[in-house]
Amino acid sequence: MRRAALAVSTTALVAAALTAPVAAPLAAHATPTPTPSASPSLPTITQTVDPVTSVGGARLAEMNTVIVDAPSGVPKPPDVPDVAWVIADADTGAVVAAKNPHAHLLPASTLKTLTALLLMHRLDPKDELKATSVEAGAEGTRVGMVPGQHYTVAQLFQALIMSSGNDAAYGLATLNGGMDKTVDELNSLAAELGAHDTVVKDPSGLDAPGQVSSAYDLALFGRAAIADPDYVRLATTKQATFPGAASKTSRSRPTFAIGNHNRLVWNYPGALGVKNGYTKAAHRTFIGAAKRGDKTYIVTEMYGTGSSWRPAASLLDWAFAHGDKVKPVGRLVDRGEAVVRPKPAGSAATPTPAVGSVEAGSRIATVKSPTADLDLLMPPVAVAGMALLFVIWRRSSGSRRPARPAGRHRA
Repeated sequence: MRRAALAVSTTALVAAALTAPVAAPLAAHATPTPTPSASPSLPTITQTVDPVTSVGGARLAEMNTVIVDAPSGVPKPPDVPDVAWVIADADTGAVVAAKNPHAHLLPASTLKTLTALLLMHRLDPKDELKATSVEAGAEGTRVGMVPGQHYTVAQLFQALIMSSGNDAAYGLATLNGGMDKTVDELNSLAAELGAHDTVVKDPSGLDAPGQVSSAYDLALFGRAAIADPDYVRLATTKQATFPGAASKTSRSRPTFAIGNHNRLVWNYPGALGVKNGYTKAAHRTFIGAAKRGDKTYIVTEMYGTGSSWRPAASLLDWAFAHGDKVKPVGRLVDRGEAVVRPKPAGSAATPTPAVGSVEAGSRIATVKSPTADLDLLMPPVAVAGMALLFVIWRRSSGSRRPARPAGRHRA
């Protein structure tokens, strides 16, 4: 079952919170790895980004520093407990400040924003899903779907955005033609938006091997989301009702109340919602936006400690007070502008898989591109030839196959 296949141990996923260096485009598929820093709660990014390939501007390739161009008298953005964050003007796309904007991190349920962008205007709100144990038994946060019960698309979107229901995400994927189809389309949509740090493996955002995004990409998702009035209406709804199990003694079907999990909506004037997220491996992730007068700002956070809405609020407060006084350090690309990932100057037409080393505590972890990527980069004859040479070498050297690594475990 796909859901079971995606489940991995919490320990393994915590060891995959940050990424390795990405000297080539395919490194985005590598599993990220954490690195302790002087602060035990905020790891240091060891990934590097070529400024030439940095979507949105060369300065956004900078790591482990607050990126801001503020004149004298303008304070720096507040020191928030996040590994990565971005503040951007939603109207112009100007990135006014950022920290580790292109660091590859686990997105958690903020990825549901991309799922909603893909499906909100594709599926008929009145269409219904008869839930199965596959949807109702989703791991993590669930709204409470019951196998055999019927749910409309409109109800599933409420559960997806307001209650962050993983069961609702799987239900919508089912109505869209299945998990695999939906994942493929989500990756295509990410590329269309210019979100080349993003690799989608699960439409719910549940931690999955190889799944990553970045604070910059989340800002692209957020900008697209608040441009859609239907999404904003849904993301700013504070409470709704959701159908429960049908009564055996009555034709009526009871309902229960669901509330919006995005606490910025409840506490910050002018909030436009967007999406919150959390897993033990990803920590707190967030896409938020707010409007005051004629200004609208987007903030995104990744690998945040704690669970408060206040760090996002403090970034927004700074943006509204000083955002028009600083010089932009980059920009959010427009949809369709950067469909193809930028390449280094003079690079070969065919990318080469990257092999990178990242320091993880006292050990060195080597990250290699998946075998599937290697197969795509070499013609079948070359692959067969290399395989034959390897067999001959093994026989001549008497080498043994290395021990098989331990299997995956459920979280």
